[in-house]
Amino acid sequence: MTNDLVGADRGLFEALYEGENAVVRALRAGASPDARDEDGTAVLYRAAVEDLPGTVRLLLAAGADPDGGGGPGRGDLPLCGAVCGGHTEVVEALLAAGAGPDLREDFDFTALRWAAGLGRARIAELLLAHGADPDLPGPQGESPLVVAARRGSPATVRALLRYGASDLRPALEEARRLLAVDVADELRRALIAAHGPGHRSTVRRSPVPGGVLVTVELLRDGVPFAGQDQETGHGAIATLLEEELGARASFEELAGRALRGGDQDLDDWREVVRVLRLRGDEETFQAASAWAASADPSRQMLGAQVLARLGFRGGAKPFAARAVPLLQVLARDAVHPAAAETAERALAAYGP
Repeated sequence: MTNDLVGADRGLFEALYEGENAVVRALRAGASPDARDEDGTAVLYRAAVEDLPGTVRLLLAAGADPDGGGGPGRGDLPLCGAVCGGHTEVVEALLAAGAGPDLREDFDFTALRWAAGLGRARIAELLLAHGADPDLPGPQGESPLVVAARRGSPATVRALLRYGASDLRPALEEARRLLAVDVADELRRALIAAHGPGHRSTVRRSPVPGGVLVTVELLRDGVPFAGQDQETGHGAIATLLEEELGARASFEELAGRALRGGDQDLDDWREVVRVLRLRGDEETFQAASAWAASADPSRQMLGAQVLARLGFRGGAKPFAARAVPLLQVLARDAVHPAAAETAERALAAYGP
């Protein structure tokens, strides 16, 4: 069916925008749940990319093929379309109906490759839980873990690691590379390479859970016409991957990762604190003590947070006798209120 839609099938496509009751009526009137429009796009694919989870479930219940490709070559998959749009409920419905998580679209993209490249951590988790291969390479032969590391999404990296992703060293190299560059400059260079020089650009930085999303857009007559975005959690990702590999970055390198965003709520900071607390050795105590005693409020807070639970295991608090006096001094003498508050919270971990 490429040139003329049967009346009922045409009505089904129109019903997509009229609500689920209209979809039910069109199906009862004889429309095929696998109907395609003049371009060869399946109605299920259209419903998936339009984020119509109720309609998707109706079509699937009526027998629609969850892997029915869309477009002239039928190379666009409903699952991949839903992943690209971030339509989690649609992804859940398609997977529950048996959509293949490792099927490839045109140009060799899989649903997990899209999720990794777009930082869709929750969706990546769903795909992996339904059997997606965490190491299946994408179009350029890169694993999802390397792609997620480039994206700068610690949450997506964590999901991949939980399901056994093994391409650790290349992913670590990518995270470390991006730690050394300005993300906005990197995105701008990629856009210029694709669209040519001479365009003005804008940069936006937006908060996302645990990090920052940097968006760069090229302008034509003051209007954006092309853009790319990337998260900035490369420090947290490097720390996570080093932990998986049993590698120990230097204390100054870890401090640099934590402090570069200047925010205790960022994953870059929190992962450093977590890993250092787990080390629980004398060398870490000395480094954290030096930070707590420095004149830099951010380093004071980092040191206090590490000391708060350094080496805690099974009720043991091996550094209590030395950490508590240091934290008491910081809580009393810190010039910056946030440093004093951090020290007070750290003291609370040691009890009354």
